[in-house]
Amino acid sequence: MGKRDIARAFGITGSARAQIRDMIKELERDGLIGPDAKRGASGSGVLPRVGVIEIAGTDIDGEVIARPVKWPEDTAPPIIYLAPDRPGLPAPGQGERVLARLKPIGDGAYEAVTIRRLGTAPREVLGVYDVVGGRGRVTPVDKRARSELTVEAKDSAGARSGELVRTQTLAGRGFGPRKAKVIERLGHMDDAGAISLVSLHAQGVPMEFAARALDQAEGAQPPPLGDRADLRELALVTIDDEHARDFDDAVWAEPDPDPANEGGWHLVVAIADVAHYVRPGDALDQCAHERGNSVYLPDRVVPMLPERLSNDLCSLRPGEDRPCLAVHLWIDRDGGRRKHRFERAMMRSAARLTYGQVQEARDGAAHALPAPLLATTIAPLYGVYDALNRSRQKRGALDLDLPEYRIVVGAGGGVDAIERRRRFDSHRLIEECMIAANVAAAVTLTNAKTPCMYRVHDQPDPAKVEALRAFLKGLGIGAPSAGSRRMEARQFTEIIAKAAGTAHEYLLGEAILRAQARAVYSPGNIGHFGLALERYAHFTSPIRRYADLIVHRALISALGLGEGGFANDGGGDLAAIGEHISTTERRAVECERDAVDRFIALYLADRIGASFPGRIAGVTRFGLFVTLDETGADGLVPIRTLGREYFDHDERRHCLEGRDTGTVYTLGDVVVARLTEANPVTGGMVFELLDHDGAAKGSGAPSAGRKRPPGRGARPRRGRRRSRR
Repeated sequence: MGKRDIARAFGITGSARAQIRDMIKELERDGLIGPDAKRGASGSGVLPRVGVIEIAGTDIDGEVIARPVKWPEDTAPPIIYLAPDRPGLPAPGQGERVLARLKPIGDGAYEAVTIRRLGTAPREVLGVYDVVGGRGRVTPVDKRARSELTVEAKDSAGARSGELVRTQTLAGRGFGPRKAKVIERLGHMDDAGAISLVSLHAQGVPMEFAARALDQAEGAQPPPLGDRADLRELALVTIDDEHARDFDDAVWAEPDPDPANEGGWHLVVAIADVAHYVRPGDALDQCAHERGNSVYLPDRVVPMLPERLSNDLCSLRPGEDRPCLAVHLWIDRDGGRRKHRFERAMMRSAARLTYGQVQEARDGAAHALPAPLLATTIAPLYGVYDALNRSRQKRGALDLDLPEYRIVVGAGGGVDAIERRRRFDSHRLIEECMIAANVAAAVTLTNAKTPCMYRVHDQPDPAKVEALRAFLKGLGIGAPSAGSRRMEARQFTEIIAKAAGTAHEYLLGEAILRAQARAVYSPGNIGHFGLALERYAHFTSPIRRYADLIVHRALISALGLGEGGFANDGGGDLAAIGEHISTTERRAVECERDAVDRFIALYLADRIGASFPGRIAGVTRFGLFVTLDETGADGLVPIRTLGREYFDHDERRHCLEGRDTGTVYTLGDVVVARLTEANPVTGGMVFELLDHDGAAKGSGAPSAGRKRPPGRGARPRRGRRRSRR
């Protein structure tokens, strides 16, 4: 970081600039900053020795935490713990920026020592407005931001207690909470749908379509049959979750009549022809690109396309003619692809089926489906699944089957129940059919030398692989030789298979998941590690993913299938589009996770003090994260609640180990936890571990005057002093 970086980035002027300039010269002489300093490359996840950080708030133990101002969007920033300033000075407030010396302290975290405070750039904070002692206060909805804001009456915009508001922090620090003004009132927190609204606003998800896009959608008309293939006589069916509203894929299969492919199958996967309605650069396309994908929350869907398309014209509803882009696949008895063909067609769904319904029929429930449909459609589809599943196992695709939960939201916006999702072979059937279609799309575009938006999944980071090997060794589980730092997906699957039915099954699934890279969209193909595929692209969900719409346009252009393909620019800057839609995908995932956390906290808010069985799902230097078996709820067990002794964090073993008693808390351990805090506003939950007899593990604060010796994973001194109070 150089002098111009600091001055320009943070608007430092006048005498403050002169002071900073003198300080920078001193740091340059010391070799801490400037062109000759040893820099930490952001891409490698390492911070420089001196940098600008922004205060994010305080953690559960009261420690001031910060994040780097500049950090790549595709990786989570490291946690930075700010050491206490000299006595008499107030702690920096949320949003304040600080030039600090940074020192790694293990577990990817840093300790920061303030060099100079740089002030606060105005920033928006979403929170709940209240009036306390005649003065307005805003509690941020972000669980990481634990500092309240104050709002003067003149800056309240008429907000009332309990309303969700968007605020902007005001310049100037002074003593006490930071000041802010209300810039938008978003409704009362008791209103139905408020929780989802919080998550959507917090993540910046667009919720309103441009008027031009809505007008275009309302005026859209389905195409005539024309030159399209007529598939309306095929008994194509959609198979989805019982709560699904948009149906963008349909399937049908028959035994391959070719005698040269004995035991093989002919599979048809028909996908809604969104490219007919959404053309490059038009109003609908601009909105779809901005959103990148649909966002699915417990009580609503924020669609990528207006409902006129997503739930009507592009939805493959039974008994209605729908344009589609279909792929015919001929596969052998072991799931190998012999040939395939894409075509634009017209289809008519024979039935809208659910996963549970199909599985019941497969398992012998005569009432689940009409007998002809079971014999002519479902039975051949399961034959296809058996073949494709053999192919999956042969190539060694990664198979992680971690539990999922569904939140049942009542009419009033509350949570009626939380159910563990059942996973059937019917789910896997559709997954394998979609994977086969996606591979065919990628192969076609690669062979045609047409730009393609691939779905790529990189090899795991070698450092994470080595850490996993060490972890497995500590559990006494054999791991592949360390002669090569790379592992194949099949090796991870073999490890999971070894642990099936043992106490380590959950633990290994979590550890292997954490070792994986993130899948992204890119026009540059590096293959898909998890699926063990050389070429892969998303083709099967253009109603809800912009990447699939791009692949449809590419196929239309490459195969000469009529209008709706790439514009003259060949699809535009696919690299930039890939980065954007990878970001919107992460935004959607964070929004969905955020909303689920808040709904679960709402569900459990009246059960404070109750105890629940669960497992340790995360181990950090500041405590344990526990996941409850019954609801999938996640919450923190602060390290200060584990007892009087000091606990060292062993990153490689994923555990905390007590220095006095040798007590070890390890990822995957079965525990009983007492709920001590559940906040629906932030989604935060706090637990306390219990013994099996119900006695709390540890009580009271550590003895006064005891020092924690330095070492890897040691907590910053400020946090330890605070925990003694």
